[in-house]
Amino acid sequence: MKNSLNKIAKDTNIYLKKYLKNQKKSNLFNPINYGLFSGGKKIRSKILIDIGTIFNVNYNTLIKIGAAVECIHAYSLIHDDLPCMDNDMIRRGKPSTHVKFGEATAVLAGNSLFTLAFEILSDKKLNVNDKTKVELIKRLSECSGHTGIAGGQFLDLNFEKKKVPIKKIIEMQSKKTGRLFGFCCIAPVIIAKKENKMIKKFENIGSKIGLLFQIADDLIDHRGNLKRVGKKTKKDHKQGKATLISLLGYKNAVIYGNKLRFKIQRELTKYGKKYNSLNKTLEYILHRNK
Repeated sequence: MKNSLNKIAKDTNIYLKKYLKNQKKSNLFNPINYGLFSGGKKIRSKILIDIGTIFNVNYNTLIKIGAAVECIHAYSLIHDDLPCMDNDMIRRGKPSTHVKFGEATAVLAGNSLFTLAFEILSDKKLNVNDKTKVELIKRLSECSGHTGIAGGQFLDLNFEKKKVPIKKIIEMQSKKTGRLFGFCCIAPVIIAKKENKMIKKFENIGSKIGLLFQIADDLIDHRGNLKRVGKKTKKDHKQGKATLISLLGYKNAVIYGNKLRFKIQRELTKYGKKYNSLNKTLEYILHRNK
């Protein structure tokens, strides 16, 4: 699992570095690179590759789409760390982008990464037809804006220090985290030219994987420490964040996460050996410690 993750992370970073190298340099180049190449496991790209294996989609094509996804993810983390958002000073063991370069520069670097994602998807180097490119751009846009990451972040901030029912917590986490995982699950299905019913099925699976990832992230925040995790921990409780842990308690959140994993696995067992890699990724997501 670790070797597979490292290979995907390496290949994704190589493509991103080559892509940026061919662009005209600007004053935002350093903060963009800092936010984009600050580490990270590239779990979203791994999910993309895992689903691509099921549908026999070309690896290099998926690496390029993964590069776009990682730009969206990096932008969301830069903005999430801002003082007006979660006010996190440390990210992946290093000063957050706004601490290193200033708040205004961090906002602009995040905005630039957001647009870079769509440059990558529209580039001629992505070897899919124009109709497919437009569909991928549309889907990734929906995942990133007010119906996705941005909308989920709004709810996350709005729910602080409030008693929130489980349905609303799941809605918030599905938008903030689940929608981008959903895109990673449907992109290979779209490229494979499968019917809308199949696309919808894998979008729902992706949303569940995103929720599983968020539960695992919240568990890490609850039990971890700065040295191991690379960011300040136990902040969810201090900030009064609406999480499944705050609602259900630690043990019940663990049980909920395991039940969710089994649901995802049941939906995918029909794909036999082609599902093995994704199954290992799900196990890794739930049991990781950072």
